[in-house]
Formats: sequence, structure tokens, C-alpha cells
Amino acid sequence: MNNTKNNIAMNLRHLRTFSHMSQEEVADKIGVTRQAVAKWENGDTLPDILNCEALANLYDVSLNDLVRYNSDQGGLPIAPKDKHIFGTATINERGQIVLPKKARDMFGLKTGDTLIVLGDTSPLTSGLALVGEEIFNRRTEGVMTEALVKMRGDEE
Repeated sequence: MNNTKNNIAMNLRHLRTFSHMSQEEVADKIGVTRQAVAKWENGDTLPDILNCEALANLYDVSLNDLVRYNSDQGGLPIAPKDKHIFGTATINERGQIVLPKKARDMFGLKTGDTLIVLGDTSPLTSGLALVGEEIFNRRTEGVMTEALVKMRGDEE
């Protein structure tokens, strides 16, 4: 129980400061006193289930992560709801990476599946993303069709 209490307290402190809110603002948004928020963040008391749910919604994290996530174990802060940090992958000499098992399992990835590799080279947001081929095709079907129609129109 003490570990859960510490997790909740640490997560609440982190999420509030990350969200640039005061204890008073959090209290106003979920309908409690500033003192209640302070006690939760210090680990003196625990919020009830309804307040935990309100806090999870306020901070856009899962209720399970709010209560159970331990940043000391993961080494990373709590992630937004439905967003996951699976760890790191090292590029080998052939340019290959191995996706963490938890990621493969969560997304049902298996040998032979095709992923689309997307990239952003903007200095402030540079990075890579992997998207399943089927999802990519579904999401871009209209865009690609419009581009093909436009290209054909330009050729005439």
C-alpha cells in the first residue's frame, strides 16, 4: 500500500508541474480543496476512486498509470493515455533494429508484417515513426487518390 501511495503522490506532483498548474487550479478543476491536493501530493492521504478518475481525466493519463506507474522503475515520466514508451532499440551494423517485445505484443506484430517508416526532419520535432501498412493505407487513401488525380490532371 505504501508503494502505491508513493506512486500516486509522485505521479500527481509530476503531472501537475508538467501541466503548469497550481494546486489551487487542480483543486478548482476537480472540485476539492487545495489542501486535499497538497496532502495527496505529499503522500499524507490518498484520493478516493472518483477523485483519481477526475485527476486521470484532467491530466489525460490512464487511471491505471496514475495509480501504478513508477517512474523510478521505468526511468521515464508517466505517459499520456494510450501513449506508450517501450524503451530503446539499438541500430545494428546492418541498420536493423529489434522492436521491444512488449511493443510487438501490444500491436500484434509478427514476422513478415510490413511497417511504413515515416520521418520528420524539422529541427524542433525531428524523429521517426512506424505505422502498420494497413493503417497507413486506410488513413492516406483519400490523400493519395487526390494526389494521383491532380498529377494526372497536370499531365493533360
